[in-house]
Amino acid sequence: MSKTILGIDIGSTKICAIIAQKNSESIKIVGSGLVKSKGIKKGIITNIELASKTIKDALEEAKKVAGTNIDQVIISISGTYTKSVESYGVVNIPDKDIGIKEINRVMMMADHNANIPNDYERIHLLPYNFKVDNQEFIDDPLGMNGNRLEVHVHIIIAQKTSLNNLKKAVELAGIKIDNIVLTSYASSLAVLNEDEKELGAGVIDIGGATCNLAINANNSIRYNDFLGVGSNNITNDLSMALHTPLSAAEEVKLKYGSLKKISSELIELPLIGDDNHTNEVSLEIVSNVIYARVEETLMILAKSIDESGFKDQIGAGIILTGGFTKLEGLRELAVAIFDNMPVRIAKPKNLSGMFEALKDPIYSTAVGLVLYGGGCFTPYEIDSNKKLRYKNEIMEVSQNIQNIIEETQEVKLETKLKKDDITNIKKIKIKNENKFKNKFKNEISKFWNTVTQLF
Repeated sequence: MSKTILGIDIGSTKICAIIAQKNSESIKIVGSGLVKSKGIKKGIITNIELASKTIKDALEEAKKVAGTNIDQVIISISGTYTKSVESYGVVNIPDKDIGIKEINRVMMMADHNANIPNDYERIHLLPYNFKVDNQEFIDDPLGMNGNRLEVHVHIIIAQKTSLNNLKKAVELAGIKIDNIVLTSYASSLAVLNEDEKELGAGVIDIGGATCNLAINANNSIRYNDFLGVGSNNITNDLSMALHTPLSAAEEVKLKYGSLKKISSELIELPLIGDDNHTNEVSLEIVSNVIYARVEETLMILAKSIDESGFKDQIGAGIILTGGFTKLEGLRELAVAIFDNMPVRIAKPKNLSGMFEALKDPIYSTAVGLVLYGGGCFTPYEIDSNKKLRYKNEIMEVSQNIQNIIEETQEVKLETKLKKDDITNIKKIKIKNENKFKNKFKNEISKFWNTVTQLF
């Protein structure tokens, strides 16, 4: 049984759409589209019409490559819209057997107990500590025996007005929203391996205009944060420092941007507002400007991790992804700023049918959305539709569908047999009726012959 998945990463500098096919064994990418963002600044919708048009353009591009049509989408939501709260739930288990129903009930109780402001709406409810009776830190309570089930949860919430603007932009593009996933959560799904999930890791997706941070511990997100800074800030800094247009500053960043190489070579750059003259600039100045901005960004992120209270729980270190990570020497600087913690520059997981271009770190969120749609999420969660999601649901649904198909086939077979039996009975009945009629005719004929002989 195959399922088509559409994920659209709605970023500040790019809109990326990926279409994939999910079967019982794997997820295969069949199409993708990438366009420059319009109507979105630092993760916030600033022009619904422009944002909707770029979303539609990315979707149409992906549909052309995939050769398929789909009208439901899983979208990303930037951390700029969101904040998080903690909550707790407890329920009694009358029959002492813990099933999916009981897990859903305790998580909904935690949701009910949460102190969520009226102008916010829940996006994810993520459990990180199940407790059965007096036993804490149960990885998976399903199938266990107990009288009492407790859970601690991390709830990610978003502003209703901003969320409605995002939904409206997507719906104007002609597609329905199937689910909404936090950007840093989606990126975590795309880049973390099993060891990193087990040991705990901080995932930082640094894009063109934003940084999205998620700390993963106990196989769940424990902390998330947002910073409105990205690689575009480097471009802006270069433009101001070198008195050159933004387009020229972007070219300099891409061509000469490095945190390692410091050169005194001179380059010619156009001046802002003066097409007839150029300015001679040392690449040493370029390196210093880039270094200052990157150092400041990483220091703010390091402070956020320190203040989160989870620094000691990220044994696997820091995972960096996003377009910002292409900057040469970033990992070495990050190691120094993050107190010599392990630092890895990550690309998204290599899925079946993945085009070479999609292996770039800029696609981590989009690939994570597709993985989420394919069932590769945390062991349990309540999603943006207030629906319980769990790790084996896709297989169970597929099995249920298969069971229904088999039952339907059995019913059809039984019905056919019954029809065949009825047909055979009718044939026997008609045959017997004909036999009786013929016998009756013969008896009448014999009787008549006897009568005529007597007279």
